[in-house]
Amino acid sequence: MDRVRPGRAASRRARRIAVASGAAAVFAAAWAVSRLEPAVPVLGADAVFTSTVERGDMLRLVRGVGTLVPETVVVIAASDAGRVERRLAEPGQSVVASTVLLRLASPQLEQQRLEAGARLREAQADLASLRAQLEDQRLAQESLAAEVDGQYRQATAQYEADLQLSREGLTDRVTLMKSRVAMEHLQERVRLERAREDARRPSVAAQVAAQRARIEQMEALLAFRAERVSRLRVRAGMSGVLQSMQAEVGQLVEPGQQLAKVYAPDRLMAQLRIPEGLADEVAVGQRAEVDLRSGVIRGEVSRIDPAAVDGAVLVDVRLVGALPRGARPDLSVDGTIELERLVGVLHVGRPVHAREDAVSMLFKLDADGEQASLAPVRLGKVSVNRVEVRSGLSAGDRVILSDMSAWDGYERVRLD
Repeated sequence: MDRVRPGRAASRRARRIAVASGAAAVFAAAWAVSRLEPAVPVLGADAVFTSTVERGDMLRLVRGVGTLVPETVVVIAASDAGRVERRLAEPGQSVVASTVLLRLASPQLEQQRLEAGARLREAQADLASLRAQLEDQRLAQESLAAEVDGQYRQATAQYEADLQLSREGLTDRVTLMKSRVAMEHLQERVRLERAREDARRPSVAAQVAAQRARIEQMEALLAFRAERVSRLRVRAGMSGVLQSMQAEVGQLVEPGQQLAKVYAPDRLMAQLRIPEGLADEVAVGQRAEVDLRSGVIRGEVSRIDPAAVDGAVLVDVRLVGALPRGARPDLSVDGTIELERLVGVLHVGRPVHAREDAVSMLFKLDADGEQASLAPVRLGKVSVNRVEVRSGLSAGDRVILSDMSAWDGYERVRLD
């Protein structure tokens, strides 16, 4: 038979109450924890970049990298085939137009020049021989004409004598008639010989002119061949600096093959690679600045390449003013081009990942500068280091420009 124990029932009730109280406490603690906000992350103030919103004019700039190139370049090419015999200049050397850079050898051209000289001398000898022949013919013709003229004078004198005797009745009519016929015959011969002499002069002149034309042709051929030989001494062609040399001693070169480049050192320009998306806003005449490492120099857009290569457009910037020391072709440079000036707008430093005409979530600093809250900001036009603010900020506000993607889950951060 069981006996009732009064203390045991009391202890069971106490245990039940303790378990219920513990469970309630656990649930209350879990509920309280779930209601807590996440801790505010702390950032080093010197680890972020900030900028203050300003109202005023904003320059829209586009940046590009590139190199310095000469405005004036003379590309020197081989005019004839030959072999490089000597290199007489090296890249970087100052030259003038007459400076010999290379000396080529071509036995074929030398032979052609000698042959042209021989042909010229032959043509000159032919002209001298022709002149001698024509002079002999002239003298023979003049001699014949003089002989006929003498015979004519004798016949005239005989006729006049016979005419006088006939008048005196000392000779017959037949003798007089023979004298007159002989005189008239010789008179006609004199006329014909003189006409032949006159007709011969144009023929003589034509023969001499033809031979002279042949000589002139030979002279031109010799001059051409001599010029080709002289071009075996490759000259700079302009005053400047030898930029490059592509020929080595002993190398065989072909006509048209590039041998060297000479540029004017005082006329350099910058060629900048501008992102294709911004190149449409670049126009000839826009102002620019080019950083040459040794100094910044002003410039002006002079040409825009119509084609894009690898997502960039090549833009030529003509430099204005004296070049700083150290400026040389192929020097790497940075440049900015002024696209437009926005007047009286809100603008701030360009945040990381800022896009034109888009809403960007930026951390705006509180008045005390110790905390920053996330705020939507409508951005406008974007420049190299500034961006237009359409809405979401006011003049004097300060925002964080650094990349804050690591704190995307937080709406506030604290700066320490």
